[in-house]
Amino acid sequence: MSVSEQDVLKALSAIEDPDLHRDIVSLGFVQTPEINGDHVTVRIVLTTPACPVRDKIEQEATGLLLALPGVREATVTMEANVAQHGPGQQSPIEGVRNIIAIASNKGGVGKSTVSTNLAVSLASLGARVGLLDADITGPNIPTMMGVGQGAQADGPGGLRVEERFGVKLCSIGFVLPRGTPVVWRGPMIGTAVRQLLHDISWGELDYLLIDLPPGTSDASMSMSQEAPISGVVIVSTPQDVALEDAAKAVSMFDKLNVPIFGVIENMSYFVCPHCGDKTDIFGHGGARQAAEDLGLEFLGELPIDPATRIGADEGVPIVVSAPESPQAAAFLDVAKQVAARCSVLEYAAGAQVG
Repeated sequence: MSVSEQDVLKALSAIEDPDLHRDIVSLGFVQTPEINGDHVTVRIVLTTPACPVRDKIEQEATGLLLALPGVREATVTMEANVAQHGPGQQSPIEGVRNIIAIASNKGGVGKSTVSTNLAVSLASLGARVGLLDADITGPNIPTMMGVGQGAQADGPGGLRVEERFGVKLCSIGFVLPRGTPVVWRGPMIGTAVRQLLHDISWGELDYLLIDLPPGTSDASMSMSQEAPISGVVIVSTPQDVALEDAAKAVSMFDKLNVPIFGVIENMSYFVCPHCGDKTDIFGHGGARQAAEDLGLEFLGELPIDPATRIGADEGVPIVVSAPESPQAAAFLDVAKQVAARCSVLEYAAGAQVG
């Protein structure tokens, strides 16, 4: 008994995308099956290489195909095609499909550490990723990604992109010798952000992550006015004061009409490396509750850990220096959630347009 293309598509329509709440066939993820006797080959093209249920979909598809009468061998190939963020009033950045801002209204919550590890995590999953340091007066990305402050200060060609760990980077810190302060007024900061967005050659990117400075500053407003932002990720710690500031950041982006993907709780807990006991140094669960109160997605918890801090100081993110560690796994999980939220909002926007 020979299986037909219709049989294959009907079987695979039993798989539902948990975020988009539709089956993968009607969503257009399943490409035309190839049938060669008792061997069926199927390509499934997802909306992001960082899909959190990628492996689950592959396993389900393989099982469903092998359950069809007449099928003895099934090959499922998982691919991804990241959607382009829809046009807005702002000027798009050539080659960049989605811009994701990483923000907080309070300093010291580990936003730059989160930005670097999320960028490298997305790249490790197969996405084309860039990371822009928009903290003009306090650029930390060069140090955290192992480029070094002032790396391009004496070289020809001016400010340009560097690449580390599969991520394209740009920061004003590349052209500032170590210890050089940036004493600029607001309009100059806004101009610098605009030039970093539009005058730098980023190439083809699925995601450009922007590490914003803390607070409701000129950098955040300029970014929102100068480029079409797919969404914002709010980083907080569990303390009440950090959560109050996170709520202010949410309010600011609401006023700027920028979608908010959700909230990350950084420094959520500490696990003793000797006894394994878990300690909530700054409390626990506050960001989850705040996200619920604000009607936002909670994107995950990230532990506080000395190895993460050491990695930032030495310029090798924890997801690179210890990829099998629980800390790296936590960053990877959060990166998948961020990519999923980006896909969901793009799908929703496309559905509204259509």
